[in-house]
Amino acid sequence: MLIFEYRCIFVAEKIDYMSTPIVKSARFIISNTDIKKCPQDGKPEYAFIGRSNVGKSSLINMLTGQKGLAMTSATPGKTLLINHFIINDNWYLVDLPGYGYAKRGQKQQAQITKIIEDYVLDREQLTSLFVLVDCRHEPQKIDLEFISWLGENSVPFGIIFTKGIGVIEKGYNKKEISADYFLIIGDG
Repeated sequence: MLIFEYRCIFVAEKIDYMSTPIVKSARFIISNTDIKKCPQDGKPEYAFIGRSNVGKSSLINMLTGQKGLAMTSATPGKTLLINHFIINDNWYLVDLPGYGYAKRGQKQQAQITKIIEDYVLDREQLTSLFVLVDCRHEPQKIDLEFISWLGENSVPFGIIFTKGIGVIEKGYNKKEISADYFLIIGDG
């Protein structure tokens, strides 16, 4: 195992958006539980995953500029399917079910685990997986285990820290918020 220290810094400044947006079009294509039913057009897929209620759907909506594109909920555990959104008719953003939601029964949790494992390990179009982690808290054991599992299985991934604006709005240092995290990444 390799251990990397990540320093997460959020700067509370106005973001100037480019005059030409990267995402010109975005639309929902399909939801399902079986990777065999996912789009078969060979376009690259960039998927978001994380614990339930970490902000996967909200991030997709923000990136696409479409508030209601991916369904959001204040109730954790609502995303139970693989959701594909075509971007600029060239590539997909994929909203995966959240892992580790404690209120699911064992049978439903096993189904979600299978959906996630099948997609992450067997989906040839998966270009990169983005693991979302809530920056208001230290990464949970399940986050670290999942990240380690990705490394052990040589799955390309990045980490996105979410909920930073909430931290800023709660009155922390208005210019800069920083938090140290130690993330375990498998050397696979």
